[in-house]
Amino acid sequence: MRAARTLRSQGAAVVAPLLVALLVTLLVAMSAAVPAAADSVKLPAVRSVLAADEPCTPASAEHASGTPWALAALGHTRSLTLSQGAEVTVAVVDTGVSPNVPGLAGRVTALAGAGVDCVGHGTFAAGLIAGAGEAGGGPAGLAPLARILAVRATDERGNVLAARVADGVRAAADAGASVIYVSVALAGRKDQLTEAVEYASRKDALVVAPLAPDALPKDRATGELVRPQPWYWPAAVPGVLAVTDYGPDGGRPDNAPVVSGADLAAPGDSVVGLGARGTGDFIGSGASLAAAHVAGAAALVRARYPEMSAAEVSRQLTEAAYPAAPPRLDPYAALTAVLAEAPGAMPRPAKAVVPAAVSSEPRRRALVVAGVGVGVLVLVAALGVVVPRGRARGWRPAG
Repeated sequence: MRAARTLRSQGAAVVAPLLVALLVTLLVAMSAAVPAAADSVKLPAVRSVLAADEPCTPASAEHASGTPWALAALGHTRSLTLSQGAEVTVAVVDTGVSPNVPGLAGRVTALAGAGVDCVGHGTFAAGLIAGAGEAGGGPAGLAPLARILAVRATDERGNVLAARVADGVRAAADAGASVIYVSVALAGRKDQLTEAVEYASRKDALVVAPLAPDALPKDRATGELVRPQPWYWPAAVPGVLAVTDYGPDGGRPDNAPVVSGADLAAPGDSVVGLGARGTGDFIGSGASLAAAHVAGAAALVRARYPEMSAAEVSRQLTEAAYPAAPPRLDPYAALTAVLAEAPGAMPRPAKAVVPAAVSSEPRRRALVVAGVGVGVLVLVAALGVVVPRGRARGWRPAG
């Protein structure tokens, strides 16, 4: 009996570590295959407006780890094999864009003082559109070779001026921007903003704007949140790509304004981006950031298909999107889909799709996970046969 107990304890001492090691390996392999969450570190939140007595937004001391979830959700690495936005200018009509931050340096042109971004929202959005990213991951834009045209739509504190937004859209079109990103959604000034968008459309510029504000303002008299309006401008103007947001779980925050009529949905909640100063990262949420992702995707399509008009680029993005309500942005599909010709349109030859070699890393990780899983199953099956027999023999050697 003492020998049997010894054999049993020795068997358990060998088997238990093997099971633990295999399970740990499986968990590590699975975690390596999942992109890091955007909130894996406590990043400061990007602001859109500062109080009159506040200093400019300071540099962040924090850095995101791993690939942001938004890039993984949009198939960023696959899209880059086909287009990186080269030779395309995207206007950022926002709080300004800092021209020398890492990831944007050398590709920013500023109009009328828009090269100073006290608030940081414009630089953050520009990074989502065209940030070059870092060698080890971290914030990057969908079109890392696109040029940025900084146009101010607010005062230095981020307060929106409708006349300045309209003037900014016109100035961006005159400067040759083929994609114009507008960060704001205004409840009034319909005629003024409509005329500006129509002016840009005549110059074949695609305007992208958030469907609704990132947050609803408070009523000055009651202190309660103002009810959302059925339409906001310039998103409500025909021809503008109106964009709403979603988060890592596929839903929207409970306090997000609910407005119908979006042309596209894109990652906009808990997204990581650049700051206007320093090398640290920020986190932000809202439809304005989702619109920045759509503007980056539009730059990819305009670079790959320079013969497409702004209206055709808009159709390419919306009809090739993932089917949902509203459709979800899919940059790779927009770059590869061959759509049926619109009624009355002249036939356009399809561009051959010859993607570059795709990284084998996802396949390798999948094989590791599968191999470890099979190993665990085989070991458990073997133990299911050996242990009962060993017990029946009192753990005595066979024969």
